[in-house]
Amino acid sequence: MPYKELFLFQAAHGALETLIELPDREPPVALAFIAHPHPLHGGTMQNKVTQTLTTTFLRHGCVCIRMNFRGVGKSAGTFDHGQGETDDWLLLIHHFKQRYPNLPIYYAGFSFGAFVMSQVNLIEACDKMVLVGTPCGNFPVAKVPDNTLIIHGELDETIPLPPVMDWAREHQLAIVVVAGADHFFHHRLTMIRDWVTQCFFS
Repeated sequence: MPYKELFLFQAAHGALETLIELPDREPPVALAFIAHPHPLHGGTMQNKVTQTLTTTFLRHGCVCIRMNFRGVGKSAGTFDHGQGETDDWLLLIHHFKQRYPNLPIYYAGFSFGAFVMSQVNLIEACDKMVLVGTPCGNFPVAKVPDNTLIIHGELDETIPLPPVMDWAREHQLAIVVVAGADHFFHHRLTMIRDWVTQCFFS
């Protein structure tokens, strides 16, 4: 059975509620860091898109790390518009890279978490990334690697598709547009699972 541990990781501003999950195979194939949606709009690391990303990586042998952003759950602090959240992820990534050295690094983010992971990658580059519901137009999403898997819902009412297409066009990136999907991919979560499986593990 996969191993799961919820603990408080100490940062300079206070504790960060962190969840690590280990696959049921050894050795692990990669470290996957998965960021949740906007903390001021109900986003937590238990969000269904975030969970789908986690279970997909876990099923394929990755060590998976999630964290509640500042002010969410038992995480200390308050919303910091992406700057503090980026700093927190960089601290966690540095810690777990030392704990699990020489593994490929994967980043995954949903909505606000996608923006944060784009910023994290500017400082601590990953080997591969998946962004879902990327909040272009709402936040200054950074350029990401050419091999990034970008998934967006055709009917996303929170982050409409046109600004995401503009961002992708500027950076010459491809987007997987899921027909009929809203922002939270209701009844379409398996599409996220299948695309991650195909692009990361096939």
